[in-house]
Amino acid sequence: MAPANDTVYGVHAVTDSLTENLGNKLYIQDDIRGKNVDKLKELASEKKVGISFVSKDKLKEMSDGGVHQGFVLKTSAYAYKELSDLLTITQELDNPLLIIIDGLTDPHNLGSILRTADATGVSGIIIPKHRSVGVTPVVVKTSTGAVNHMPIARVTNLSQTLDKLKAAGFWIFGTDMNGTPHHNWQTQGKLALIIGAEGAGITPNIKKQVDEMITIPMVGHVQSLNAGVAAGILMYEWARNFK
Repeated sequence: MAPANDTVYGVHAVTDSLTENLGNKLYIQDDIRGKNVDKLKELASEKKVGISFVSKDKLKEMSDGGVHQGFVLKTSAYAYKELSDLLTITQELDNPLLIIIDGLTDPHNLGSILRTADATGVSGIIIPKHRSVGVTPVVVKTSTGAVNHMPIARVTNLSQTLDKLKAAGFWIFGTDMNGTPHHNWQTQGKLALIIGAEGAGITPNIKKQVDEMITIPMVGHVQSLNAGVAAGILMYEWARNFK
């Protein structure tokens, strides 16, 4: 049984979700003891979240075999933002950066991107509703709580979204093997950076709307990077100019 999108697991993800008042019911492995149990029981009690003690096998089923560390939390469904919300957030900023996900399907990559986005001060994430991973339990756990602090908008039409961003004064950048080396990337102004799918990259119709392609030079035999790693390098390249 796959975990529902309103389920998080693992000590850090459960702690952060409880702290953010997103918890509905906490499930704890019935044979574990220690400071994490005491801490989460106390936090759940403080947040008025019910607790049930269940078997390790039951938690394994609820987390779809994920590393639950003895804790699974049922939460409120993730509340995606509207594109207008992100535009409001960035309206008064001189150098905002939005990360746009194009067809990314690996939840570990999205979780990693969210974690780095939070660390570098990115203003928000945009993901398409179709053919792309959304906020899942694996994303929540991999992000180590960043998902609760990073605004994520889910849009129906990515092409129309790019048009709206351009109308709002954003420059659209993409990632590609051929383009401007990342250390020469002009990062002033309002920026949106598109991260493409694993292997396939940015879809052709979206690539046509990109103002400039950015590449990460590589000298080894492998000529592509994991999407989360590539996004992280570029987010820090942007951040080092303004932080």
